[in-house]
Amino acid sequence: MNGDVMLVLSAVSLALWGVLEFFRGGFWRADQRLGPAGPLADWPTVVAVIPARNEARTIGVTVASLMNQDYPGEIKVIVVDDGSVDGTYDAAGSWPRLLVIPAQPLAMGWTGKLWAVHHGLAAARDYAPEAEYVLMTDADIEHAPANIRELVYKVETESLHLVSLMVKLRCKSFWEKLLIPAFVFFFQKLYPFPWVNDPASPMAAAAGGCMLIRRATLDAAGGVEPIRDRLIDDCAMGSLIKARGPIWLGLSTDTRSLRAYETLDEIWDMVARTAFVQLDYSVFALIGTMIGMAVIYLVPPIAVFVGLTMYHDTVGLLGALAWAIMSYSYFPTLKLYGEHVWRVLWLPLAALLYASMTLSSAFRHWQGAGGAWKGRTYAPGNNSGE
Repeated sequence: MNGDVMLVLSAVSLALWGVLEFFRGGFWRADQRLGPAGPLADWPTVVAVIPARNEARTIGVTVASLMNQDYPGEIKVIVVDDGSVDGTYDAAGSWPRLLVIPAQPLAMGWTGKLWAVHHGLAAARDYAPEAEYVLMTDADIEHAPANIRELVYKVETESLHLVSLMVKLRCKSFWEKLLIPAFVFFFQKLYPFPWVNDPASPMAAAAGGCMLIRRATLDAAGGVEPIRDRLIDDCAMGSLIKARGPIWLGLSTDTRSLRAYETLDEIWDMVARTAFVQLDYSVFALIGTMIGMAVIYLVPPIAVFVGLTMYHDTVGLLGALAWAIMSYSYFPTLKLYGEHVWRVLWLPLAALLYASMTLSSAFRHWQGAGGAWKGRTYAPGNNSGE
């Protein structure tokens, strides 16, 4: 590669890392966490709505973790079985404050998950009319014993309308260790949590695995119907609620996802389902993303290699500085996941794979297979499900 071209690219990469480090809300610190709950005069009733489609392996653990909460108020749980064929309905268990209902056939214009949530919210009107808060959570989340107490304390004491946690994702297999912390890092970069949590900032986002929403605000927003066709429904919910009041998004170390990603294909499918959606199906945004990922994540190690092999000290130094900032920025997220510090060196490879997944997402969309998930395929303007 031409030394002058590499010099420019390495300088641009270093400049971009300077911007990310100092002018992107400090996203990389991974420091937005729930604190311990103090006392409240009154602990409101919470109703949890769990959409479940073929989740027999995990739904029982999810429900039990909610039923066994260390929460002074009352928690009721509604599981909406969305056409499961694996025994999810029975696997939810039998608890005094549990209601399991089947979802109706998917209506035109809705995604399957939001259609199930819509039915759960409708059922909650009769089952838990006194509930002041709705917990939207997934069927593969094991809630820490104090999770609901801490969520409610946060929303009550800070007059928030939505409190959401990006739960700790499973990180055991090789591919999970390579890609899951990077996924969390990229999500924080895309939606800097301090900006999301700033009422004066227009940035809004949420994490679908755990969202506690003030019920009056959700009702005033029209429930989930305004976002009924959104594949990235959690961030859409964040925007919907923040338009009506402040929200908060943080990270969790003890409330966790039970979903396993043992192979690269499983993570690839998870990302490719919505990556091109995130870019609003724009070819120009796709090209910009590919260039940006290459310059930010791939140029630094390449520049170091070029500097060492071509004896181009300036290129090598600029690449090393950019790589050092990249590694320093990634470390707090790795620490969150209890991973060894040397795995900061994996981030360029993870970025290359995620860029490839994004490109794959675009090709799937162009081939009419974009948005495929759990036996349904969604396309822009036609989210009826197939």
